[in-house]
Amino acid sequence: MLSLLLAIIYISFISLGLPDSLLGSAWPSMYGGLNVPLSYAGIVSVLIAVGTIVSSLFSVKVIRKFGTGKVTAISVLMTALALFGFSISHSFIALCIWTIPYGLGAGAVDTALNNFVALHYKARHMSWLHCFWGVGASIGPNIMGYYLTGNLGWNSGFRAVGLIQAALTAILFISLPLWKNTALSKGEEHKAVKSLKLKELPLIKGARPAMLAFLLYCGLESTTGLWGSTYMVAAKGLSSDAAAKWISMFYLGITGGRFLSGFITMKLSSRSMIRLGQAIALVGTVVLLLPLPTYSIYIGFVLIGLGCAPIYPSLMHTTPENFGREQSQAMMGIQTACAYLGATLAPPLAGLLVERVSVKLYPLLLLTMVVLMIVAVERLYGGKRNFEA
Repeated sequence: MLSLLLAIIYISFISLGLPDSLLGSAWPSMYGGLNVPLSYAGIVSVLIAVGTIVSSLFSVKVIRKFGTGKVTAISVLMTALALFGFSISHSFIALCIWTIPYGLGAGAVDTALNNFVALHYKARHMSWLHCFWGVGASIGPNIMGYYLTGNLGWNSGFRAVGLIQAALTAILFISLPLWKNTALSKGEEHKAVKSLKLKELPLIKGARPAMLAFLLYCGLESTTGLWGSTYMVAAKGLSSDAAAKWISMFYLGITGGRFLSGFITMKLSSRSMIRLGQAIALVGTVVLLLPLPTYSIYIGFVLIGLGCAPIYPSLMHTTPENFGREQSQAMMGIQTACAYLGATLAPPLAGLLVERVSVKLYPLLLLTMVVLMIVAVERLYGGKRNFEA
């Protein structure tokens, strides 16, 4: 039963990654027809992020009422509807309206699945599942590219991924008994627990360092990916084509690193995986910072990607251990919200620093984020755990 459900969750993670990179790959073809500036992609992204953060924060109440299976199925259904909505949108306002179900669905399913896996499966599956998310995120632009190069339009690309999400929705609804039976076998369905209010969650010992760690990690990942090419072109004199290829190694490092991490977790604990990842990422940022030959930039981005690989899945997997199984869902929600907040705010703030001061500060900024993340994680794991507010 657990094996069949795990297979469904793996498929879910691939499917969840599919829409995440669609907007970026389609926007160059979209904004002209929508009669809006190129920069308006940022507005769409922020609206999706706001919905994701809101649904993550309030996911615990919904999941406790309806269960992980139903919330996952309904959330994926909302995402499918949003993608169909994108495909029929002929105005920017309509596009913005469809970001509401998109963001709300994405946040709820992300929180629900991560907590379910943390409670019921070993750490290696968390790493591999996030690796599969990367596979989905890589496939998404290729699907969009197929429709764009075939002159079928960006609408068809969103519609195609929407159909995939709809098929997954059907599978999830059919699999609902598996989710319920798994929860009952663990004695966790309808279990009476002390329900903390949202404002009480940061008062749990270790909650604030955990929230900061998630914010910094996702800020590091998104800032590295967004501004890496700009740094290589403006500060190191590489061509745009070469910079694009080199920054792709950062993402390859994350995806490949998570695949390898699944095997390494059989020998090392999740905490050790986090510290190992942080150490590798730290070395990568130092390599970028030092005045080394040009090829060292390539090495630096690969190391940062490999270092990032185990951090997020391992932090997620240790949530029940850090805060108790009873409060893990609530903490998973607030951690996910902080993760999306970091991914949303860090890149534009980094952009201001790059624009107003110097692009050469980019490696120093990444180094600072890694160091602060290390401090936050050590504060999280330092001292005696206390699960009371």
